Amino acid sequence: MTDNVDRMTRRAFAGSALAASIALTSGAKAAEAALRLTAPGDLGPFYPIDRLTEDDADLTWIKGHKTRALGNVIEVSGRVLDRHGNPVRDAAIEVWQANSVGRYAHPNDVATAPLDPNFQGYARLATGAGGEWRITTIKPAAYDSPIGRRTPHIHFDVHGKSHRLVSQMYFGDDAETNANDMLYKGLGDWADTTVAKLDSPAKYRWDVILMDG
Repeated sequence: MTDNVDRMTRRAFAGSALAASIALTSGAKAAEAALRLTAPGDLGPFYPIDRLTEDDADLTWIKGHKTRALGNVIEVSGRVLDRHGNPVRDAAIEVWQANSVGRYAHPNDVATAPLDPNFQGYARLATGAGGEWRITTIKPAAYDSPIGRRTPHIHFDVHGKSHRLVSQMYFGDDAETNANDMLYKGLGDWADTTVAKLDSPAKYRWDVILMDG
């Protein structure tokens, strides 16, 4: 009887040890599979102060205007996810950028490039059930700044349920000018997390990865 109990105890221990080993291995694999977080940035000098009354996801048209914004129209889409790959629903996103000639609609922008009265320049949106988002905008131009030539980029301020990320999104087809941009270079090995991929002509994709959603 005692031998049977001992054998059962040893089997139970071995089973528990195996289960623990599997759990640890699974946990390690899950940790390895965690998504890389999107590199943070700052709001920059041109965060919008005076905004247009319109802030929808199409920055190229302003209601009541007969003319679309100047420049190449592009679509940028993606998802907001946490580091485990879970979609972040109802994340609030603010977007702002320079126009097609590199000018911001901001009083501190002293650039001589002209403003575009038909360009919205700012948008506010929320992610869907799958964390998805999409904007239609104009491909911004590069411009000179006190820290050197800035490569084309779009500013994002993303508020999840428990995490906020301010970042700048760069364009994958601007690799040469990205490489010479001081802020982009400053991201080091993290820089690729801020680059939108060109999926098809005039369509870019960029997923935002937050710490905890």
